[in-house]
Amino acid sequence: MNETTAQDAKHPVPVFFHDLGKMDYKECWDLQEKYFAATVQRKFDNRNKLPQDQIPTDNHLFFVEHPHVYTLGKSGDISHLLLDEDALTQVDAKFYAINRGGDITYHGPGQIVGYPIFDLDHFFSDIHKYLRYLEEAIIQTLADYGIKAGRIEGLTGVWIDENDPSKARKIAALGVKCSRWVTMHGFAFNVNTDNAYFGNIIPCGITDKAVTSMEKELGKKLNFQEVSAKLKSKIASVFEIQFMES
Repeated sequence: MNETTAQDAKHPVPVFFHDLGKMDYKECWDLQEKYFAATVQRKFDNRNKLPQDQIPTDNHLFFVEHPHVYTLGKSGDISHLLLDEDALTQVDAKFYAINRGGDITYHGPGQIVGYPIFDLDHFFSDIHKYLRYLEEAIIQTLADYGIKAGRIEGLTGVWIDENDPSKARKIAALGVKCSRWVTMHGFAFNVNTDNAYFGNIIPCGITDKAVTSMEKELGKKLNFQEVSAKLKSKIASVFEIQFMES
């Protein structure tokens, strides 16, 4: 996929952007659920109204950085968490079984976590296309730093050396929930992430591929806010979004 845009959208879609800074995972999950439920409810209410009386749904994008936490998707395997409760405490990490798709992953400092609460009826009704667009925004962001990344057939996320099974390593993970074409959860993009924490899990249930970060690939720490700003801009371009500050 090259410089892809949401051609289905005739005009830029307004999206409220929320930079949450550093926030506890459960607190942020509750916030997502609040916005997600409100959007789904509005769509449900609109079904019983004449077109001129319907209230358009809003779209939101949250950027956040979490303290150390492991999350397990609804199709995941708890055995992929390699720590017991005491060991979690020793590494100062929490664990949550959550309602997104996918297996287990890690969130922590130095990682951009993005949570789009999008009504896909404003974009396109295709969850696979939605995932590919999120990946594309990250791929384009990496390209701005001279990092070539891509996809692996049958796997979600963004990968380095994706065409070499012996070297392929994941730099961004995706896991979403979608109901009535409203999305929640999203992506985790490793910028200055402490990759040692991935050693406490079998990331996404994949045993034969490594995890990496921009810092590891480039051999230096990145300006986190700069990378965040670039990624926000790429998401706006790929999805044809006009961001509204919250």
